[in-house]
Amino acid sequence: MPTDVIMPQMGESIFEGTITKWLKQPGDRVEKDEPLFEISTDKVDAEIPSPAAGILAEIKSPEGATVQVNTVVAVIGEKTTAVTSAPRPQAAPLPAPPKAVPSPAQSTSAQQTAGGINVVMPQMGESIFEGTITKWLKQPGDRVEKDEPLFEISTDKVDAEIPSPAAGVLTEIKAPEGATVQVNAVVAVIGGGSPAPSSAPKSEPAVPQAEPVPGAASFAQAEAGRRVRSSPLVRRIAKEHNVDLAQLRGTGSEGRITRDDILRHLSAPRSTRTPAALQAPPHEGQVAPLSRMRAIIGQRMVESVRVSPHAHMVYRIDMTRIARLRDRERTGFEQRHGVKLTYMPFIAAAAIRALQKYPILNASLVDGQVHYHPSIHLGIAVALDWGLIVPVVRDAERRSFADLARAIGDLAQRARSKKLNLDEASGSTFTLTNSGVFGGEFGTAIINQPESAILAIGGLRKEPVVLTDAEGNDTIAIRSMQYYCLGFDHRTIDGADAGKFMLEFTGALENWNAEIG
Repeated sequence: MPTDVIMPQMGESIFEGTITKWLKQPGDRVEKDEPLFEISTDKVDAEIPSPAAGILAEIKSPEGATVQVNTVVAVIGEKTTAVTSAPRPQAAPLPAPPKAVPSPAQSTSAQQTAGGINVVMPQMGESIFEGTITKWLKQPGDRVEKDEPLFEISTDKVDAEIPSPAAGVLTEIKAPEGATVQVNAVVAVIGGGSPAPSSAPKSEPAVPQAEPVPGAASFAQAEAGRRVRSSPLVRRIAKEHNVDLAQLRGTGSEGRITRDDILRHLSAPRSTRTPAALQAPPHEGQVAPLSRMRAIIGQRMVESVRVSPHAHMVYRIDMTRIARLRDRERTGFEQRHGVKLTYMPFIAAAAIRALQKYPILNASLVDGQVHYHPSIHLGIAVALDWGLIVPVVRDAERRSFADLARAIGDLAQRARSKKLNLDEASGSTFTLTNSGVFGGEFGTAIINQPESAILAIGGLRKEPVVLTDAEGNDTIAIRSMQYYCLGFDHRTIDGADAGKFMLEFTGALENWNAEIG
């Protein structure tokens, strides 16, 4: 029986992906879990395995296509399945149950009827039951290809471009721009291969314009009539960086601006980019859009503060021994292991030691029960130009110091270059966040749910410190001092447990005696 290959969900805030490479071609034999194609999203690049063994019978989305999550991109048949490039008939969808898997735009979002193919409003998430049509990208009488963007919708959680479920002619638009429509309601009809507009009056098609960029300057009339084709991802990047898409030339199909096009534009020297007015931040009195990533971060932080009664504890730790060891060993360590020796692996190793002794800080409260995690999956918060992400060092307690340093450096670098796999950016059990890198004394971090604790690292600086020797004599010395702030969920962790954890953590750093390799 044929198996549909769908575009996977690569994260809760990611709703589309661009197919960058097919690793198999129609007619090729493919094994289950064998890499089938490569995709790129705004957060990760990934190799997608085959869901079944068989023959790749059909590729529905070519290389370079930007595809919504849960869209069918290929078909795998049994060994004797004939290879075809023709589109398969689409089955009518069943009404979505309350707990439906999120499906931003499915190629099955159509209903075959005698008069053509009904285009229906897709289910955009398990708790979303309606959407607002913000723009029709085609008008009645226009030819439309299968998977070509047909209309744009907006919900309370996501904005998305919806592809056509079939090739043909758009014969009727049943829901105009601005209409809020229930999931599975018919919004348009696609007929056969020749134009056959409905009897409904066809409005004069206005020249489609690119989404306005706050603070952008006006441009030449010659550019005003050029249609800007792009995906929601590209438009989000444009908004975040104040770029007017009308000034870019797309390399995709029909001049479509791809993710690579806008990233190439942003990486170019400023002098070769669009007018300087576009590069400046919004001026006072203007309104800047909140990026999708920032909206998700905000939502998660509000939820965390609401769910967990936060308590914080601050310790000032003498890092002089670590600082001297690092200065002495940094060159040799990099030569031996191929990674720079930063303070983070020392801090991570000390946290792992303390977590092993006090596992309640590595636990999660789920449905009224405390779940003690068998391994320490250490989250390392990484600040990005466009938001924040928490890559995860899995089974951190099993790693040597050098392996820990390599893993932290590799994850941070790939997070900044958007090359993390999905499982490398989720599933942490305890998080470290380095707010001190920007010079602050310390920060009171918000817990990364469903974890129970988070450790914020403050700035490292030399300070005069009173030292007392074994005989009780006091002296003043210059020491390398650093503040650490532990945020913890007071439902599961008492101040005593938090204090014991921090004392163990402090002792590991101030009296460091472990080999670094």
